[in-house]
Amino acid sequence: MKFKEILNEIKIVLEKVKEEDVDLLIDKILNSNTIVTIGAGRVGMAIKGFAMRLGHLGNRSYHIGDTTLPGIAKNDLVIVASGSGETQTIFDLTSIAKKNDATIFCITGNSESRIANLSDYTLIVEAPSKVKEVDGFRSIQPMTTLNEQVLGILFDSVILKIMEKTGENHDSMWQRHSNLE
Repeated sequence: MKFKEILNEIKIVLEKVKEEDVDLLIDKILNSNTIVTIGAGRVGMAIKGFAMRLGHLGNRSYHIGDTTLPGIAKNDLVIVASGSGETQTIFDLTSIAKKNDATIFCITGNSESRIANLSDYTLIVEAPSKVKEVDGFRSIQPMTTLNEQVLGILFDSVILKIMEKTGENHDSMWQRHSNLE
């Protein structure tokens, strides 16, 4: 079984995330009218789950592609997750959000990327992949699996911190969960 090695990799990456960047993300979430999340592939799935939990906390929160996604403007927050920070479609969507005066918060492993440079704020997640080392560390997992796992846990950690700040709890969040199941 490889789960101990996987958990150790997740721990190594998460310990490098700057707490002040997480706190800034939380501040921006709590002070935004509308929140839109953007990500592609498996990163997109991780951030889409984050948008859902933000909704359970009572935020106006959407993921790109939602049919009910409203227009965005000043005082809205767009949270973009892109490991490379170079995915063309994500860059294009971020550019549109920027043109509409939304605040852009990028979560990436590449602080020098086009998306990071376009963003107002950046949170760095230094997750290596099988083909890319970070500080001599290479993941045993294929492709960008480690990044996607780290994002899921990072986002859950952000939700817990928001719950503490706002007094939300499991019961209050369940009240906002879909009952059409």
